[in-house]
Amino acid sequence: MSPFPSSAPRTEQWRHIRLTRHDGVATVTLDRPGKLNALTFGAYADLRDLLAELSRERSVRALVLAGEGRGFCSGGDVDDIIGATLAMDTAQLLDFNRMTGQVVRALRECPFPVIAAVHGVAAGAGAVIALAADFRVADPTARFSFLFTKVGLSGGDMGAAYLLPRVVGLGHATRLLMLGEPVGATEAERIGLISELTEEGQAQKAAADLARRLADGPALAHAQTKALLTAELDMPLAASVELDAATQALLMNGEDYAEFHAAFTEKRPPNWQGR
Repeated sequence: MSPFPSSAPRTEQWRHIRLTRHDGVATVTLDRPGKLNALTFGAYADLRDLLAELSRERSVRALVLAGEGRGFCSGGDVDDIIGATLAMDTAQLLDFNRMTGQVVRALRECPFPVIAAVHGVAAGAGAVIALAADFRVADPTARFSFLFTKVGLSGGDMGAAYLLPRVVGLGHATRLLMLGEPVGATEAERIGLISELTEEGQAQKAAADLARRLADGPALAHAQTKALLTAELDMPLAASVELDAATQALLMNGEDYAEFHAAFTEKRPPNWQGR
């Protein structure tokens, strides 16, 4: 979270996604319900740039990702993207695939927790975007499909081969990415792909409640916890405990740590400042 703004102003209107903000919680809604929120080139670019903007601000403490209508996201738009990519050269295709990966990196590296509220279909890129969130809150209609091999491409798209084994284990990840078959909400919860299973129609409310809980908490502690979870995935233990020690020393010198002690002593809830 940087206090140093660049020359570019905050984007006030996003053309390909819907953004709302309320008291530290941002909600990003994929809003093409007629196409099950299929992603376009513009939607990928907006997500990439929005996450970068929000990461530079101090105002957002939690983010909810949701889909309008009957599902979360059906993946890349077949007409808008697959048709267009058939006419691209290698350099253009590399630019496009790097952009989709930048969305996933931005979700993992942004300094606030991200909650995906999943109902209905989460397929292809939609499944990977949900996977890249910190929490996946889903209702019984949720259906995850990593469809990339179904269109003749590698199942390891957008970082899926990195993230999915770390969430559900190598065996389940191999099955899901190799076969591309849908996984319903019950099985997704069993293998750990879902963080919370709600009643039907309640995923977005539950995600909003979780976002509120996180936003009301110690934002800097959450940001550092997320950073360590991502950074330490590939570290040896010695490097991990040293990074943990340095992080805790910094946080112990922060205002929130002192505020906890004061609140405990005074028998009141902490007033977290995110510093």
